[in-house]
Amino acid sequence: MREFSIALHSFADVQDFVSLATVQPFRVIISNDHQRANAKSFMGMFSIDYRRPVTVSVDCGETEYLRFRAAAARFLAE
Repeated sequence: MREFSIALHSFADVQDFVSLATVQPFRVIISNDHQRANAKSFMGMFSIDYRRPVTVSVDCGETEYLRFRAAAARFLAE
């Protein structure tokens, strides 16, 4: 699994990230210290606490990881 952190600040951010995750051909998981959800699921995504950055975990190769991370650049919390 490869990981990076993102920050989502609004309903629109969550919608945009779900749309981005949904088109990926690999698994995308969002998690914090206590919760974990499928990033391709609106219901799952809205169960996460976004007051702090969350971790995105992807199960893919290096090329796919770099492409997805670049597509999600506006959400990066680094």
